[in-house]
Amino acid sequence: MTLIKLTRILGVLAALLAFAAAAADDRAQPIRVGLTPTFPHDQYRPLESWRLYMERKLQRPVEFVRRDRYIETMDMLRLKKLDFAWICDYPYVQFRKQVRLMAVPVYKGRPYYRSYLIVPATDKSTTSIAQLRNKVFAYTDPYSNTGFLSPRAQLQEAGEDPARFFRNTFFAWSHRRVIESVATGLADGGAVSSHVWDTLSIGKPELMAGVRVASEGSEYGFAPFVARHGVGDQVYRDMQKVLLEMKTDEEGKALLRVLNLDGFIAGDPRVYESTARLIRAVGEK
Repeated sequence: MTLIKLTRILGVLAALLAFAAAAADDRAQPIRVGLTPTFPHDQYRPLESWRLYMERKLQRPVEFVRRDRYIETMDMLRLKKLDFAWICDYPYVQFRKQVRLMAVPVYKGRPYYRSYLIVPATDKSTTSIAQLRNKVFAYTDPYSNTGFLSPRAQLQEAGEDPARFFRNTFFAWSHRRVIESVATGLADGGAVSSHVWDTLSIGKPELMAGVRVASEGSEYGFAPFVARHGVGDQVYRDMQKVLLEMKTDEEGKALLRVLNLDGFIAGDPRVYESTARLIRAVGEK
C-alpha cells in the first residue's frame, strides 16, 4: 500500500469518526418541548411519565418547558429555545409561518374542540354570554381561541362590543385558573377549552362542583403540536412518529387515557380553516 493510499484511508476514517462523534453529541443534546395552558400542566405526574416515555422512544434526553402564556412559548420557538411545543390553534394560525405543523390531537374521535362558557353552579339561568352584561368575566390568555377569541366573537355576533360589554375582565392565564375564578366568585363567568373542562371533570371533580357549562361554542381545530423551523427532518420525523404511534402500544395508550385523548394524527392545516375565519371576523391581530 502506498503512502498516498494510506493517507486517504486514514483521512476517510477520521472523517467517519468525526461524523459519528458529532452525531453522538447531537443525540446527547436534550429535545426541548414547550407546554402551554392547552393542557392543565399542573398535573406533574402524568406529564413526567409522558416525558420519560418520549425519552425512551427517542433514545435521547427530553425536557418539558412549561409556560403560562402562549406568546412566551411562541417567542421561545422563534429564538430557538424550544424545538417543539403544544400550543393553541389561535397562535398557530397567527404565527404559522414561524412554525411547522407536526401533529394534531384526536379527542372524542375528532381533531376538534370547543369553547365552553362557564358560570357559577349557583347561576341556574344563564345560557348565553349575552346575559352577562356588566358582569366580571375571566379570559384565559389573549392568544387563546377557546378562552378569549371565541367568546369575543360570540359577543360581536350578538351585536355587542366586547371591550365595553363587561364591567370588568381579567386574564387568569390558564383554563384551570378561569374555572377556579368562577368557582370562587372572583368572576361571574369565563370561557375554557372543552378538553380541559372534561379532563378536570375526571381528575378534579371537587374543583368542578362549583361551576357549570352554560353553553358550548362551535368546533375548532384542536391545539396542535408544532416544530420550530430549523429542527432537522430526522428529529421532526422521530418526534412525529412517537406521537402518532402512542395509540399502538400499551404504555402509550395508558398515557393517552391520562391525557384524555384518543391519539394524534399528522398535522393538516385545513383543520384550522375555521380558526382562521374566526380571526378575520373578530379582527384580531
